[in-house]
Amino acid sequence: MSKTRCVSATRLIAAPALRIFDLLATPAQHVLLDGSGTVTGVRRGPERLALGSTFSMDMKIGLGYHTTNRVVVFDENKSIAWHHVAQFIWRYDLVDVEGGTQVTESFNYDKPWAFVITALGFPERNRLGMEATLERLANAVTA
Repeated sequence: MSKTRCVSATRLIAAPALRIFDLLATPAQHVLLDGSGTVTGVRRGPERLALGSTFSMDMKIGLGYHTTNRVVVFDENKSIAWHHVAQFIWRYDLVDVEGGTQVTESFNYDKPWAFVITALGFPERNRLGMEATLERLANAVTA
């Protein structure tokens, strides 16, 4: 059996899940929330995501490109996840806890072609970007 390739970061945010989820479900907010510096704009998408929604983002890792994502998990105020053509999954899980909401962002790259992700050092870069994203998310909902 293969080992699942996934990286994640978790943070307690002093805000209700509803408020946090609303930002995550709004593609136009992703540029402001992205701590990795790779999301540069929204190309197209709905005002608010739902299960099965597609949305395209302008991205930059060295060179500019765009990616189209499909929402594959949508559990209002609890979980939202999407993937692009390579099937790598970005996911947010929200759990109500004393003092706010525990938010976990994860990136699952458990695909045979993911060796490139590992070889280029993306798991650690992604983890650092997630920590920064969760900080931006916390600042956005508590400001």
